[in-house]
Amino acid sequence: MTKTLLVCDCLGSQKIDTTALRDATGLDCGKCYRSLCMDQLEVAKSAIAQGDVVIACQQEAHRFADLAEELDVDTPQFVDIRDRAGWTDDAADTTPKMAALVADATLREPLPNSLDIVSEGTCLLVGPPEQALAAAEKLADTLAVTVLLAPGTEVAPTAGFDCVVGTLHSATGSLGQFEVRINAFQQSTLGGRGNPALTEPRDGAISHCDMILDLTNGTPLFPAPEKRDGYLRADPKSQPAVADLILQASQMVGTFEKPLYVRLETSMCAHSRAGKPACSNCLNVCPTGAIISDGDHVSIDPLICAGCGACSAVCPSGAISYDAPTPDHIFRRINTLASTYRKAGGNDPRLLVHDDHGGEMISLAARYGRGLPANVIPMEVSALSGFGHAEMLGALASGFARVDILLGPKTERDALDPQLAMADAIASDKIALLDFADPDALSDHLFDQPEATAIPDAILPLGSRRQVARLSAKALNPGVDNLPLPDGAPYGAVIVDTDACTLCLACVSLCPSGALADNEDLPQLRFQEDACLQCGLCTNVCPEQAITLQPQLDLTDAALSQSVLNEEEPFACIECGSLFGVKSTVERITEKLAGNHAMFGNPQAVRMIQMCDNCRINAQYHSENNPFASGERPRPRTTDDYLSKRRDH
Repeated sequence: MTKTLLVCDCLGSQKIDTTALRDATGLDCGKCYRSLCMDQLEVAKSAIAQGDVVIACQQEAHRFADLAEELDVDTPQFVDIRDRAGWTDDAADTTPKMAALVADATLREPLPNSLDIVSEGTCLLVGPPEQALAAAEKLADTLAVTVLLAPGTEVAPTAGFDCVVGTLHSATGSLGQFEVRINAFQQSTLGGRGNPALTEPRDGAISHCDMILDLTNGTPLFPAPEKRDGYLRADPKSQPAVADLILQASQMVGTFEKPLYVRLETSMCAHSRAGKPACSNCLNVCPTGAIISDGDHVSIDPLICAGCGACSAVCPSGAISYDAPTPDHIFRRINTLASTYRKAGGNDPRLLVHDDHGGEMISLAARYGRGLPANVIPMEVSALSGFGHAEMLGALASGFARVDILLGPKTERDALDPQLAMADAIASDKIALLDFADPDALSDHLFDQPEATAIPDAILPLGSRRQVARLSAKALNPGVDNLPLPDGAPYGAVIVDTDACTLCLACVSLCPSGALADNEDLPQLRFQEDACLQCGLCTNVCPEQAITLQPQLDLTDAALSQSVLNEEEPFACIECGSLFGVKSTVERITEKLAGNHAMFGNPQAVRMIQMCDNCRINAQYHSENNPFASGERPRPRTTDDYLSKRRDH
C-alpha cells in the first residue's frame, strides 16, 4: 500500500511542488494544504484514520500524535521540510531537497536492543549540611534518602531520612547499581538524650544505592559526570540548580529501558595477544570509562556506556559497532538522501550532519534568519562522534559535493578530529567540522562556501565500514594507486627488515586479523595489506625489532592478495633430506653452539641440530648416552622364585 504524504505550506510561507515530490518519492501526494494543524485539521484526521500517512510538519507533531491516540490508530510519521528546506533566503528550487528529506523520513530505523534498569529510589546525598539536609527534607517523601555528612559534623535526629558521617572514598556503577566506599564511617545510635551518639569510625564501609546526588561542588566522582545515569550534580549555592536536581531525582524511581548502544565481537578485537599490547583506540576515546581491558580483548559495561559512538568510529577491525542505529542504516540514509536529490533534478548537494542541538540551531536560523542554502541537506544523527571517516567518505562517494559536521556543545572531539584528518587525506578540502553557537553565523558560513562538485559516478555504500571506506576512496581518487595516511590510520603496510628478520613467525601466530601469514611448504612471511589493521601487535612481538608500520591506503588490487615480505631457503635434513626450518637460522645456531656449549661438545650432538624432528628422535634413541634409556629390565619372576623363598622347601 502506497503511503500518503500530507504537505502544508504553513500559511503560504513556503513553496511546495506536490507533483515533483510525488514523482521523486513515490508517495501519494495530493494538494498542498495551508493550515493542516488548524483550519484543515479534519483533513489530517481523515488521513490519520486511514493509516500509512506521512505528515510534513514537525512543529505540530504532538498535536497530530494526540489526534492519532484519540482515533486509536498508529502514530503517523513526521518530516520537517519547512525549517530544513522551505524557509530559506535561497532563490534556488528547494523541491529536490524536500524530496530527499521525505525519502529519508520514510526509512524505518531498526529498534535498538535494550535492557531494563530498576531503581527503587535508594539515594545517597552528599554535600554541605545546610543544603544537603534541606534537599533531603524535600525528597524524603519520594526517595529513601541517606545523607552523608563530613566527619566532625553533629548529627541531629531526623525522622524522614538517615544521616551518617564519613568521607566518600570512591563510587562505581550507574543508576540502580551504585556501590560506594566510605572511610571514617559512623552511624548514629538510637536512644539517649540530646544528639545521637556515633559509632566508632571505620574505613572501607561499603554500601549500595540507586542514585547519588552530589552537592559538594568538588571534583566529580566519575569521568564525564553528565553522561553517568543516576549521578546528579549541582552547585549548592545555586537554588535553581538544586531545585532542578531535586526534581530529576524524584523522577528516577521505577523501571527504565537502557539502550544497548554498541555491539562487541571479542573475536575480532585486536587489543592484545599473549600479553602483548596492541590496539587501545577505544580505551583512549571513551569519555565515561565504560570500556576496560579484559585479557586479549576489551569489555564494555552497557550500563555505563552513554552511546557517544566514538569507540565505533575508531575501531579498526569493526569489533565494536554502533547499534542504535547500525552503520548499515546510516549508509542507507546517506544513499537515500543523495539518490533522491539527484532523481528530483538536484545537482551537487552538500551534506550537513548534526545532532539534536544542531537541529535547534537550524530551526532558529530558518525562523529568524536566512535558513539553509537549497543544496545543503541536513541529516540528524544521535551519535555525532560515531560519524567517522567511513561515513564521511561514503557520503562524498554517494554523490555529495562536500560534508560538514556541525558540532554540539557536548560533542566528543577526541574521536572526530583524527577521523577528519584521515578522511581529509583521502578526500582533501571536502570535509569540515563546524563549531558555531550562533544560528546566523552558521547560515552565513554555509551561504558563503565556495561551490563544490560531486563525483559523476556515485557508488552504492554497501558492506562493512572498512569496505565502504576503500570503495569510496577508489571512487574519489580515480587513477591513484596509493594514498599516504596520517599516523594511527587503520590502513597500511608492514615493512620488514629482511636482514634482521629470522622468520621465527611470532608475528604470524599473533596477528589478530590474519594479515600476516606463513607458507606451510616454504619459510615465507606473507602479507595481505587489505586485512592489516595497523594495530602494532607485530611490532611489539617481533624479537628482532624487524617490523615497522607504514600507514597508507593501497587502492590497487594487489592489496587484496598476499605478497611475500621475506623468504629464505629451507634447510635439508642431513639424514633423510626432508626440508625443515630456515637454512640460515640452522647454520647460525650450529655455529654458535658447536663446541661452545656443554650439551653440544661432541659431533654427534651437533649433528642433531641439523636433523628434522623424526631423525633427531631416532638419533637420540640410538645414541650412546640415550636420554630415553632406562635401567636394565628386571628378570621376570617365576614360580621357582616364589617357592625358593618358602621355609617348607
